[in-house]
Amino acid sequence: MLEGKNVNLRIIEKEDFSILSEWFNEPEFWGEYKLSFGFGQLSKENIEKWYDKMLAEGGKWFFIEKKDGAKVGFIEHHLWGNMLEIGYVLILAERGKGYCTEAVQLMVDYLFLSKDVLRIQAVTHIENEASQKVLEKTGFKKEGILRKSVFIMGVWTDFYILSILREEWREPKILTRTT
Repeated sequence: MLEGKNVNLRIIEKEDFSILSEWFNEPEFWGEYKLSFGFGQLSKENIEKWYDKMLAEGGKWFFIEKKDGAKVGFIEHHLWGNMLEIGYVLILAERGKGYCTEAVQLMVDYLFLSKDVLRIQAVTHIENEASQKVLEKTGFKKEGILRKSVFIMGVWTDFYILSILREEWREPKILTRTT
């Protein structure tokens, strides 16, 4: 478990797929900027295949949990080509409370402390200002626009790509403990 001030990140295990299935199949969970997989339905079998593929490629999924253990979202890291990328989603009722910003900072601290990477990147829908603010608060910088890069609900959509470099990070900001 990665421990922060207000949230912890706990590795998701296969036993946790029932809550993921519930979340992933609820369109409100993905919000207005859902990717194409947020519009369809995913079986537990689909989730398990996705999970196994990510693990095989060196990625991990984590629950974002408040200190009382309540699950408020998830965050993950995965390889995208030869680069490390993160992604995250919070349940609607818990957005705007700072949990996602802290979770992203925990993930950045963890990845720079545990992996020999020069950069961590994330992509966000060009209109998703909340997600862009989360990333910018944690030191990510906009690099450019990925034009018509993701197909969402019948439309090819632009995304920003943002990154943080190891030399911009320098030292842990939030990570208090790993268990």
